[in-house]
Amino acid sequence: QVQLVESGGGLVQPGGSLRLSCAASGFTFSSYAMSWYRQGPGKERELVAAITSAGGITNYAGFVKGRFTISRDNAKNTVYLQMNSLKPEDTAVYYCNAKYSGALVKRYWGQGTQVTVSS
Repeated sequence: QVQLVESGGGLVQPGGSLRLSCAASGFTFSSYAMSWYRQGPGKERELVAAITSAGGITNYAGFVKGRFTISRDNAKNTVYLQMNSLKPEDTAVYYCNAKYSGALVKRYWGQGTQVTVSS
């Protein structure tokens, strides 16, 4: 079965850092673009960062402002989100997403990991 399992969330002080990981299984990871979304309290889910299947191209939401970096290791079937200079407004559940664009579009979601930025 397809699984995307996020980890690395937790409580961090403003200005701190966290590295989120998403371990994938049950599909051909290297054929999928990967992305991170987040959903804060009372807000809609929004795209944070995305990376192409081979890792050659990345894109970020404007609110990241150079603070976050998405990367992937296809040998480990894992995508990462390095988050630095965290702000309280970064508090959200962070979700891993896999997307395959071929004859049919396939999309998978993880269960999310909570990130809380607070003093």
